[in-house]
Amino acid sequence: MSIACVLVGIMKFFHNIFNQQRMKLAFFDWYNGEDGTDPVLRAGIAHLWFVTIHPFEDGNGRIARAITDMMLARSEQNTQRFYSMSAQVRQEREDYYDMLEYAQKGTLDITEPLEWFLDCLDHAFDSAEIILADVLRKATYWNSWANLTLNDRQRLILNRLLDGFEGKLTSTKWAKLAKCSQDTASRDINDLINQGVLKKDTGGGRSTSYSLNEETNAPILSVD
Repeated sequence: MSIACVLVGIMKFFHNIFNQQRMKLAFFDWYNGEDGTDPVLRAGIAHLWFVTIHPFEDGNGRIARAITDMMLARSEQNTQRFYSMSAQVRQEREDYYDMLEYAQKGTLDITEPLEWFLDCLDHAFDSAEIILADVLRKATYWNSWANLTLNDRQRLILNRLLDGFEGKLTSTKWAKLAKCSQDTASRDINDLINQGVLKKDTGGGRSTSYSLNEETNAPILSVD
């Protein structure tokens, strides 16, 4: 390799570093300033801008999501938030990468990427509503059975049922989940049946199954 080629390579290297440093300074000047743009849109622009300049060797995506969450918190002027844009972006990562590729290879018009950002934010609201409704539903359920004496195994399985147990709950499955003997599982189940918490499912068959008794004074409430 000739000296000229080496010098050209060095010049390009320092030129790229200079450009990246200049882009970082431009980003932080904009970030710390105020241009009248809607704060939610500023959060989307900040995310796209940061991941595009890619200032670090690793962790750019995580930092961009943190910046986004912080700017959204500022836009609401509230220290408490019940949704996570970061979590929603991770759930939609394939569409997210498609959006980034489109934005970084296209023109300077970022209307469509911002539309995606707002849609993702809307999905984050929906996800938070589902989670909060589920938390309230479980809290209401346990408050209704507050006077019952339950052991740790029973609380474990009841929580599994409240979370949406897949398939049918049998004494065999109870024993495996609670890591106890079959006899202990049967005693736990019968105790809950006697207290009105569980009921035997109709149909029977080769293996009796059980489910939550929603016809008692301790209903599982839904949230509108």
